[in-house]
Amino acid sequence: MSKRTSIGSWAFTIGPYASNPIDFETVCDKLKALGFDGVELGAFPPHPNPGNPNGPDDNWPGAMPEPSRRRELAARMKERGLGFSGMAANLWGEKLINTDDQTKYISEFRKNSEFARDVGIQGIRVDCVQPPTIHREIDYKTAMDRVVRTWKECSDIAADAGQYVTWEFEPGFAFNKPGDIVRIHDAVDKANFGIQYDTCHGQMVGVNGVRQEGEKETFPSQVEFIRFLSGRINHIHVIDSDNTCHKDAEGNDETSAHPPFGLGVLDFDSIMPELTKAARLSHDWWTIDLCFWPDAWEATARCKTRLDQLVEKYG
Repeated sequence: MSKRTSIGSWAFTIGPYASNPIDFETVCDKLKALGFDGVELGAFPPHPNPGNPNGPDDNWPGAMPEPSRRRELAARMKERGLGFSGMAANLWGEKLINTDDQTKYISEFRKNSEFARDVGIQGIRVDCVQPPTIHREIDYKTAMDRVVRTWKECSDIAADAGQYVTWEFEPGFAFNKPGDIVRIHDAVDKANFGIQYDTCHGQMVGVNGVRQEGEKETFPSQVEFIRFLSGRINHIHVIDSDNTCHKDAEGNDETSAHPPFGLGVLDFDSIMPELTKAARLSHDWWTIDLCFWPDAWEATARCKTRLDQLVEKYG
């Protein structure tokens, strides 16, 4: 069966689009017109989301606390002929590594899991929340124990809802070394927990070792890195890399830039065969990620054309 294609909706709501986001209905109309099979939901304002994590949902853009509104969203997507390839949960305001009490994080994850269940989303993305500099403040074992303990519980919550959890490693978050990724994955040790492999992050983390604290851990190419993660990958993002990072407001490296296909250096003819062999997907989605790209809206069409070519060849 050929892979279905989607794109992350957050590309049109954060970064360069934060001050002028593109509403969800408009995004879906465009994706349908371009021949996408679905969308990967950034479940935070102004796109559909489970509600305000810090207070009342009144005036919280896109909040859908009521199951009835969630069912309506699912029905509209079905009428359009679009599906949800997954969801990025809004957990960035929570404490994960920098506290020994992850109750609030877990509660917010549960709320996102319930929302995903109601709208028919099977996969929930997580990350380490805190930046890699947290390793200067909290010892490795304590930090790892907090992440593993929390994600074990989240994976159980997701499993009860028939969902999987996918951890997106990035240069901009803690535990961004290849060895870290494997150790945490194996320590969580849940059948529905896996690694989200983004080909841009794969380049910046696995090949360039960007923002790694202490001694760098890298591989000669993504091929070797992907082989290292074989059997652990349960979700895939496909996009180019130009070996640079998106910059924060002060001009410092934050996380991987996500340039459209053709504006980077990646050799997808070597990457995609290895990635398809290494991944253990419970679904048939490949997703474009244009996070932080300045003209993501205009670049979407040509990225879809390139992804279609990759699907035809390797999917």
